[in-house]
Amino acid sequence: MTTYLRHLILLAVATMALSAMADGGTSTTAYDFLSVPVSSHVYGLGGHNITIIDDDVNLVEQNPALLGAEFDHQVGLNYMRYIGETNFAGVRYGQGVSKHGSIAAGIQYFGYGDIEGASIDGVQTGKFTASDMAFSLTYSHDVTKHLRGGITFKYLYSKYEDYTAGAVAADIGLSFYDPAHEFSASLVAKNLGGQVKKFNEYKDKLPWDIQVGVSKMLGRAPIRLHITAYELARWSSPYYKIEDVNNPNSGLIEKESFGSNLMRHLVFGVDVLPTNNIYLGLGYNYRMRTDMATYKRDFMSGLSVCGGLKVKAFGVGAAFARPHSGATTMMFNLTASIGELLK
Repeated sequence: MTTYLRHLILLAVATMALSAMADGGTSTTAYDFLSVPVSSHVYGLGGHNITIIDDDVNLVEQNPALLGAEFDHQVGLNYMRYIGETNFAGVRYGQGVSKHGSIAAGIQYFGYGDIEGASIDGVQTGKFTASDMAFSLTYSHDVTKHLRGGITFKYLYSKYEDYTAGAVAADIGLSFYDPAHEFSASLVAKNLGGQVKKFNEYKDKLPWDIQVGVSKMLGRAPIRLHITAYELARWSSPYYKIEDVNNPNSGLIEKESFGSNLMRHLVFGVDVLPTNNIYLGLGYNYRMRTDMATYKRDFMSGLSVCGGLKVKAFGVGAAFARPHSGATTMMFNLTASIGELLK
């Protein structure tokens, strides 16, 4: 237990140090598509998780320190049917390059469907398309037997109608894993960087973030618990509710308290692992649920579920969430370990 406390204290100190250098996170940001996970396992556990230890190269997008030689020339595909006409898809490849080092490369596409255009005077100008792309290159290195570090470099390209923009970013992560006690803890600084090509005269900021998380198996039970804290550079996180729920046209009131601020920075998840090749997961994201307070949300708001299966060299995963009654989202993953296929 002393070892775990020491690592958690180091994570907390590093997090506070990074937070002290922040601008408070109060300014408006662009490139918010970077907060959408590409792993169905992560999506089903609440949308944020930097500590899952599993044979899935899609997890590298959450934390570059999760990359390792164990992926054995693995290819990961992902697809997500998001709200409305939006569709997200991508591919990632990872492999070991030395005894202690690994690399991965990925491409992610975010398409938002057809959008009705209009001039500043409200005159319709026809439909146009909008999309974002993220190109990534990751390197990880085993620092010690239990500690691994990683970094991901990203180039972000956006095209909305005839306008384009570009940005560069980096994710830096640390991952501690003790297989004897089935315990993992991680610290990640995400989306550090800036815009290199602007849409217009205004320069957009990236949604940089600091996250810390832990995962732990419950003794001999096939159950794994996850807690992830995110947006740690900004404590204040108010949300809004309709003043009179019986009158949709009534005004909005701001809600904020110590308890809600704390909960809006945390995501909870639980896995059931009956075998090494099967998982079922449930996640709860309080921020998502409270953000939907001004919409027609239902019981599923803030909840998500997932499941996965691995058969020999192939793995499949799926996740489901419904932020509110009018939005059903699904994500699918497929992995193939080429190294195992060639054996």
